Amino acid sequence: MKAFDILYVDDDRDILVMVGEYLVRAGYSVDVVDNGLDAFEMIKKKDYGLVFTDFKMPEFSGLDLLKRIKGTRPEVDVVIVTGHGTMESAIEAMKVGSYDYLQKPFKLDQLKTLIKNIQAKRSRSSEIVHAGPSAQRHRYGDLVGMSPTMRGIYDAIDSMRPTCPNVVIEGESGSGKELTARVIHQTGAPDDTTFVALNCQGMADKDYSRDYGDHLAGLMAGSTAATLFLNEVGDLPLAGQQVLLEMMQNGNGATQGDRQSSSRSRRTIATSCRSLSESVARGEFSAELLDVLAGASLKMPPLRERKEDICLLITRFLSRFNTGGRPPIAGVSFDALDVLLRYHWPGNVIQLENVIERAVALGVETLIDVEDLPTEIKTFNEISKIG
Repeated sequence: MKAFDILYVDDDRDILVMVGEYLVRAGYSVDVVDNGLDAFEMIKKKDYGLVFTDFKMPEFSGLDLLKRIKGTRPEVDVVIVTGHGTMESAIEAMKVGSYDYLQKPFKLDQLKTLIKNIQAKRSRSSEIVHAGPSAQRHRYGDLVGMSPTMRGIYDAIDSMRPTCPNVVIEGESGSGKELTARVIHQTGAPDDTTFVALNCQGMADKDYSRDYGDHLAGLMAGSTAATLFLNEVGDLPLAGQQVLLEMMQNGNGATQGDRQSSSRSRRTIATSCRSLSESVARGEFSAELLDVLAGASLKMPPLRERKEDICLLITRFLSRFNTGGRPPIAGVSFDALDVLLRYHWPGNVIQLENVIERAVALGVETLIDVEDLPTEIKTFNEISKIG
């Protein structure tokens, strides 16, 4: 991975000495400076790839520096370093274009982890054609997140635009597979196309007569192009898989008349909570069907592996639920946020959304606090402290 120069900005000289010495020993090229104005002058003169900046500095804050950098050199990755009590400011910085944030006090090895993540991201970006630098994104359509894994999802969606392949999206329940499917559809299709959803869960072999393929084709009729969305395709019994395979091999859902009279573009997006390749190995899923479906593949990360996105998701959900004329909830208390960041989120993003919606429905005022969280989350928090 290509090395790049690093600039660390903080008005605390002791921190500068400590960080500078640590990164030099770790083999990185690093400069340090104690104010934002001088930092910006250095950035104009030297090709830095990464800037760490303290948020709260006199005269010229880290947010001011971030805005200047993104206005003149948007390709530079910026990490905001924030003290306790300024989480809202960190979220604002991420919206402006911060790659990530570090909360003080932090462990020095966290710096190395961030640097390696950025190096890996840049390595991927050099191999993928995409619309814009993923480091500047905190959302893609209705998808929200600025973690490296979510940026990888954004890049992958961008790479699908020219070829419009069939797509398989795998991931745990609640991780956002259907939402991602809809974003892919909206990104690659004209405004007049249809998104036809079919739930494959709970279907038995007896549901699959020989005219089932005609039924699926009928669902997609009536538009110049369409996306067929197969929710939890891994739950299809083998008989249903065979019908679906034959349908796709005969024109991806188009009827014989369609294929003769139109050049309709058909895309199939299938999701699965389980690994389809592992299902193939167990004889539970057709290898031939998987080959047809998986023109491209995405793996949605569980929320527990992208907890840096929780603050942005909370902000998004509050903006959605703060309606009805009542005073809006401003956010989450720091104690409650600490609990939410420690929680393991078995229900993923959908579970977090339900937590915020529940708090709004309960009439929480101003801030969501620990006592406003569901019992299972508070119980997990107490157990984790004991452990």
